[in-house]
Formats: sequence, C-alpha cells, structure tokens
Amino acid sequence: MKIRRKQREKRTHAVKWGILVATAALCFVGYWGVQGVLHVMEGWTDDLPSIADTDFTNSAEESVMYASDGSTRLAEFQLEKRDPVTIDQISPFVLQGTVDTEDVRFYEHNGVDIAGIARAVINNITGGQLEGASTITQQLVRNTILTQEANEISIERKIREAELATEMEKQYSKDDILLMYLNTINYGDGCYGIEAAAQNYFQVSAAELTLVQAATLVGIPQSPTYLNPKAYPEACLERRNTVLDRLLAAGHISQEEHDAAQAEELALDPAPEAPSDGIYAFPYFTSYVRAQLFADDNPYDVSYADLFEGGLTIYTSLDPELQQMAEDACADQLDRMSSDLDCSLVAVDTETGQVKAMVGGKDYSASQVNLATGTGGSGRMAGSTFKAFTLAAAIEQGIDPDTPIDCTSPLELSGGHRVENFGGTDYGIRSIQSATAVSSNTGFVRLSQEIHPTSVTDMAERLGIPGEKLSPVEVVTLGSTAVTPLEMAQAYSTFATGGVKRDAVVVTKIEDKNGNIIYEAADTSKRVLSEEVAGATTNVLKTVFTEGTARGASPSNGQTVAGKTGTSENYIDHWLVGYSPTLSCATWIGNPAGNIEGTSNITCNRLWHDFMSAALEDQPLVDFPAAEDPDYNNDFNKKQQITLGDPDPADAPSVVGMTLSDAQSALSDYTVSVVEEYSDTAAAGSVIGQSVQDDTIVLVVSKGPQPPTEPAQPDPDTPPPTEPDPPAENGTGGT
Repeated sequence: MKIRRKQREKRTHAVKWGILVATAALCFVGYWGVQGVLHVMEGWTDDLPSIADTDFTNSAEESVMYASDGSTRLAEFQLEKRDPVTIDQISPFVLQGTVDTEDVRFYEHNGVDIAGIARAVINNITGGQLEGASTITQQLVRNTILTQEANEISIERKIREAELATEMEKQYSKDDILLMYLNTINYGDGCYGIEAAAQNYFQVSAAELTLVQAATLVGIPQSPTYLNPKAYPEACLERRNTVLDRLLAAGHISQEEHDAAQAEELALDPAPEAPSDGIYAFPYFTSYVRAQLFADDNPYDVSYADLFEGGLTIYTSLDPELQQMAEDACADQLDRMSSDLDCSLVAVDTETGQVKAMVGGKDYSASQVNLATGTGGSGRMAGSTFKAFTLAAAIEQGIDPDTPIDCTSPLELSGGHRVENFGGTDYGIRSIQSATAVSSNTGFVRLSQEIHPTSVTDMAERLGIPGEKLSPVEVVTLGSTAVTPLEMAQAYSTFATGGVKRDAVVVTKIEDKNGNIIYEAADTSKRVLSEEVAGATTNVLKTVFTEGTARGASPSNGQTVAGKTGTSENYIDHWLVGYSPTLSCATWIGNPAGNIEGTSNITCNRLWHDFMSAALEDQPLVDFPAAEDPDYNNDFNKKQQITLGDPDPADAPSVVGMTLSDAQSALSDYTVSVVEEYSDTAAAGSVIGQSVQDDTIVLVVSKGPQPPTEPAQPDPDTPPPTEPDPPAENGTGGT
C-alpha cells in the first residue's frame, strides 16, 4: 500500500510538473510568437508614405482652357469631377449625416475602431467575408494615400491603414479629417467630393443642400456605382432613408423632419452632361490647341497626366468677339453657296502672332478635319496667293515692280506643260505691279524663271511655310504647294510688320493649380525681310484691292489693306489672303472632297470683306510701316525695258463690252482717255468703243439711252440771253 501511494504521489508530481513545463513552454512560444507577429507587423509599416501635408487629397484636379478674355471656357480636361470646398461651405446635414452613417463614434476614437478591426481580422483569418468596420479616417487613408492597395483584402493592408489613420489623427483635427474625406470620397458618376456631387445631381452648391438632398448624397459612397441615383434610383432611395434613420437615432433631426423627408422623392436635377471630348466652345480652334497640348514634343512641357490631373489653367489667344465675327461671316458665305462647298478663315494679330479667330469648317460634329490647320488632312493648293512670295523674292533681288514683264498667254514650258492666264486672257506686256493686280500666270512664271524657283521656295519658307512642303518646280509660283489658312495668315503678317516674322501663337500662358506660371509664350520676333523689301511688296499688293482681283473687298471703314487672291487648277480652291497693319486674315472656299463642279465663279472676296469690315469697325485708320524704296539694281530691269519697252497701245487687249473699271484695270499699263456717249443698246458704264490716238487709248463709254427732250419753259423773271452759250465738250479725258 505504501508503495502504491508513493507511486501515485510520483505520478501526481509529474503531472504538475508537466503542466508547469507545458505552461512555461506555451508562454515562451506565445511570447516569441507575439514578438514575431509584432516584428512582421513592424515590417508592414516600415514604408508607409508621409502625411506631413495634405497634397494627398488634391489628386486628379481638372485643367481648364480659356479664351483670351480669361472667362470664356473653351474646354476641360479631367479624369474626375472634383471641386474642393471649405467646411463652412458644406451643409450641416452632410456633416452630421456622414458621421452618423459612416462612423458614429468618429469624435471619440483615435482613428481606429478596435472592435471593428478585430472582427475584420477574425473574418479574414477564418475565410469569411471582410466586414466593413473602417472609420472615416481609415476610409480617407484608403481612398487617398493607399489607393494602390485599396482593393487588396489582407491583414497587412488593414494594419497599414490603421497605422496611418492613427498618425493622421495625431496630425490633424477631427474637422480637418472630415473635410478631407468629404472633398475626396467617391459619390458616383465620376464625382469626387461633396461639391462636385451637389452640382452634378442637384445643380446647387454643397452649402445649399437640403436634408433630403444631403441624405441622398451621404448614402452614395457605400457603393458609388450601384447607389448612383441616375442609374439606380430605387436603391439610392432606400439607402437615403437609412441615412435619415441614423440621423434620427443620433438626435440630429426630429421625428417630423425624418418622416417628411422619407416621404419625398429623390427629386434629382442633374447637370447637363459634359461633352465627351471636354470641348465646350469653338471646337475647331479648341481641338487644335488640345492636339498641341497632347503632342509628345509640345513646347509647353506639359504631360498627359498634368492635363488630366494637375489642375492647370490654360489661356489661349482666341478673341471671342473676333471669333464670333468669323463664325458669322462664314455662315453668311455658306448661305450663298451650294451645300457641297465649305469655307475656312484664320485671323492673326500681326504684332504678336496670336491667332485671334479660326474657323475650320461648317460642322465639327460632322467632320473633325480642320481646314484651317490641315489637322486630319494635308492642306489645300495655294493657287496665286503664292505669287506674293515670288514678288517679294524678285524685289529682294533688285527687280523693280515697274519693270515690264511678258504676260501674253499661253506659255509653253518644257515637257509640254502649258500655262494660261485665268480665262485664257492675254494681258500683253505690262509691269510686274500690274501683272500682280490682275494675277497673270504667264507673267509670274516668266518672273519665277528669271529669279529661279528656289528663290520662291526659300522666301516662302523664310516667311513660315514648312520647308518639307516646298518643291522648287517651274510652276511653284502658281501655288502647287499644299498650305493651310493658318500658315498663310502667319506668313502674310510678315509683310504687314515690315519684315518681322512671328510664329503663330495659340497658347499664351499656363498656370499650375497654385497659380504659378509654368509657361508663357515667348517673343519669337525675327527679322526675315528688310523694311524696304517688305514695304515695296506691300505697296504692290495694295493694288490687288484698288485695281485688281480683290477690287471692292476692302474693309468698310476705309482701312488700307494689301493681299492676294488665288485660285488653284480647275477651280478646286479659292483664296484671299490679305492684311491690314494690325490683322492678317486668310480665307478659303472650296469642296473638301475636291469636287470642282460649279465653283469657277466663286471668290473669297465677300467673305474676307465681311469679316475684316466687322473686325476693324470703329478701329482707327493706321498706315503700314514707312520704308524707303529698295535698290532696284538688277540688270533684268534694263534688259526688260530694252526688250519690251513701254507697251504699244496698238497691242493692247480689246476691252469692248467690259465695265469701265474692269477696262481701266486691264489697261493699267497704258495711257487711257475716256469719252461718253448715249447708247440705246449698251448699259451705262460699259465700253462701246476703243481706238488709239497717238500714244493714248481712247475708250468710248455708254451713258445709256438718251433721255427725251422737253421744251424749255421761259422764266418770266429772267430775260432771254442775248447770245447762245458755247457748245459743250464731247466727254472728258482721264487716266
């Protein structure tokens, strides 16, 4: 018995020692296990981002593009609708409803709801679905700082989130955290922040939200997609009523307010949908600027991310008033033409190079091909507007515009190519200036041959036509190069400034979200022509408006202008590029598809006149820069004078049947005298006879039918004349 008792005592001691050892072992393992877990957790939080400032709440701010007035909004670039506000700009219903619904103990905890976190951890470990227990602070962290991990379901993410939330509570006040949350949380339909949501769903500010509106918005962040009131109104209504229940439970609204609010419908008042491309006004210009900003090699040092997230403010050169004048002038021109034709216009400020107006076509929604810039296309044949470059190159080489040039038609070139003047007109021998006014093709091809076509292309490139477009072929002066109205308006503006070239400017300034200027258009002024050459070229191009192909197209206010018309082969393209001292304007008319039927009698004269008359109305009349005459020392002047000399009146073209003004233009190189006669068969003002007397061409012009003669009634107070009056002169002379 004693032996058994001793054995039992030994076994009892052994059990006790075993329990003690096991307990010690468990404690040891538990301790080191906890230490291991703490060590792992510490590793999870080693690389947490800083919360030293609030920049993390300012992501994806929209960029806005304005016209030159700083108020006309042209476009927006945004990934999200976002418009941060201060806490006093938010309805108290939103503040109270958000806390009561999302985190009722928000003002009591230190950023982490321990019970909620524990429940989430247990569910995650046991394979259950992670339950929502995040505080407002944790949600803010997840939706701003830890966005890359927001969709990750793991203990590690929850620990990192909790650590940052705790740190944030130490750094910021509760109201600061609540405000950051309300300015960044997703409210569906692309809206981030309570102000964007209020404007989007109800077209009111966040401060003006009613109880019902506030409760509607407060409920959305739980599921921004499936609680979007536009798409799922019933689900949103049910969630709104839950928010109202929680406001009532927290004592922030009365039972009466609760019941009245739940009885109401959602009563949305959605804002108009923003255009999908972000363009609000003047789409041809705006889309062109947008393309420049998007270009990989853009000079603005702006990335795609900067545009869509950086909150930039982009100021452009467009003048809304001039743009509307351009739109109106083009609309009127379209009304005068067949529906298959289109038109384009670009106006450039000569002193700055800024593009003030741009019309790229009649309907951007139907075609995004920008006729003004060639975007989506290749430009249009320049026609005779290219003759201005030949003229400038000839003057620069010392050729006098008064020098005679052979303008007879046709002209046979090498390779069997045949050149004729418009309509086959034979302009005979006339000065280069007169050849410019009437736009003689044969005269300018001969002039181009004299100075060599490379001089023409070099001049065009110097004035701004891209060199890769140019080819020094024999007929380059006739406009075989594809150009755009933007390029031509910019190039001709160099004549207006007395030879100073300025690159076309569409973006004048860009500011970052803090108002700092990150880009400002540089002054690209560069002298490419002497004042003398530019001035002489302008003096010749003035005659295009006074006696040439643009006669009658000058602005209504009497401003002196200069320029050149143009028509490409087979009448596909029609141009007038002209300029005043302050504004250069290029206009184009044609069929974008190249159909030439029925366009031979169209000109851009009325379109150009209408726009420039409106643009320069009430503007003071100004002169082009004064300049001395160039040195006309080219031997070509003497050779031509000897070879061609003064034109022989006997060789002058017949102008019978023309109006007097057309006849005088056609005979601008001759001395002309005019006499008038009554005619029963010819309209008044038309030429009915032409003859040569010595060195003068005498034109007989119809006065129309002779009026019937009535017998004179004697005046009783006036004595009869004692002798007859001398006979009247038969017409008057003039040139």
